[in-house]
Amino acid sequence: MISLGRFLNSDDPIAHSSEIEIDDFTAATLECYRAALLAIGKAAVQTCPPIGVELEADLQGLERRLATDPSIGLIKRTQKQVEIQLNEWGARASGQFRAQSDEVKELLIALAKTAESVGNRDDGYSSKFTDLSGRLAKIANLQDLKQIRSSITERVAELKTSVDQMTRDNRQLVAQLKAEVSTYETKLKSAEHLALKDQLTNVANRRCIQERIRSSMEQGEFCAAMIDLNGFKKINDTHGHVVGDELLKQFANELKQNSRPGDLVGRWGGDEFIVVLAGNLACANAHIERIRKWVFGKYTINEGGPAPIVIHVEGAVGAAEWQKGQTIDELIAEADAKMYLEKRLAHRKSA
Repeated sequence: MISLGRFLNSDDPIAHSSEIEIDDFTAATLECYRAALLAIGKAAVQTCPPIGVELEADLQGLERRLATDPSIGLIKRTQKQVEIQLNEWGARASGQFRAQSDEVKELLIALAKTAESVGNRDDGYSSKFTDLSGRLAKIANLQDLKQIRSSITERVAELKTSVDQMTRDNRQLVAQLKAEVSTYETKLKSAEHLALKDQLTNVANRRCIQERIRSSMEQGEFCAAMIDLNGFKKINDTHGHVVGDELLKQFANELKQNSRPGDLVGRWGGDEFIVVLAGNLACANAHIERIRKWVFGKYTINEGGPAPIVIHVEGAVGAAEWQKGQTIDELIAEADAKMYLEKRLAHRKSA
C-alpha cells in the first residue's frame, strides 16, 4: 500500500485518481482529517456564532465530499480551500469583535454622560435647598410678624421655582433617556436582523433556517429542499470569485422571487441553498419543478471583465418531508442525501 502523505505531495496524475487503493492506516488518517474539519466548524460557531455558522457549513460541505469521493486528488485540493476559508473567517471574526467592542464603548460613554448630568443636577439642587433651609431657619428668629410673612412668601416662591425647574429637568432627562433607549433598541433590532441574514446573498443564513425549522416542527407539516449548484467550483476557477459571488447573489434573488411568500429561502453554506416549505412532499416537488423551470438557466454577470459573462446554471435538488420525532440534523441529512443522489445520477448521464 502507498501512504497518504506521499500522494498529497505527489505530482503523479495516478496519485490523484479516486481508483487508488488506500490501506487501513491511510483510511484512518482520512477519517481523522474529516473529523478535524467538523471540529473546526463547531469551534468557529462557539467562538463567533453570527459568522461561524457559514464556516461550519463550508467545512461540512468539504467533509461530505470527502466522504462520497475519498480520493487523494480531492484531499489535496481541499487543502488550499480550507486555508482560504480559515483566513477569511479569521479576518471577519476580528472585524466582528471590533464592532461589538465599539458598540459597548459607545453605550458605556452614553450611560456615563447621563449619570454625570444627573449627578450635576442633584448637586446643584442640593446646594439650593441647603441655602433655602438656612434662610428658613433665620426666619424663625425674626420678631416682626410682617417681616416673617414677607420672608416666608419669598422663600415659598423660591421653593416653587426650584420644584418647577426640577420637574422640567426631570421631564427633559426622561425624554433624553427615552431617545437614547430608542436609538439602542433600533441598533439592536438592526443587529438581530443582520445576524439572521447571509451577508453575501441577503437571504436567510443557517441560524435563521434552523430557527424556522424548529418553529415549523411545533406547527406541523413542512418540508426542506436542499439545492446545490453544479460545477460552481469550476466557475470560480475560470472566472474568479467576484463572478462567483455575483452569481450566488443573482441565484439567491431568483430563488426568493420564485418562492411562495410563506416559504423561507436561505443559504446553507458555499453554493448550497435551502428552502423551507409549508405543506407535504407533493407540494415541495411541485415547487421544485418551478425552481427547475424558472431559477435554473442562464445568468448574465457584469463583473470581472469588459464584456458580460453568460453562465448556464444547473443544480441538484433533494427534498425531505419532516416526520414527527425527527431532528433538524436528520431532516437536513435526508434532504442532503437525496440531493447528492440526484447530482451523482446527473454526473453519470453526462459522462
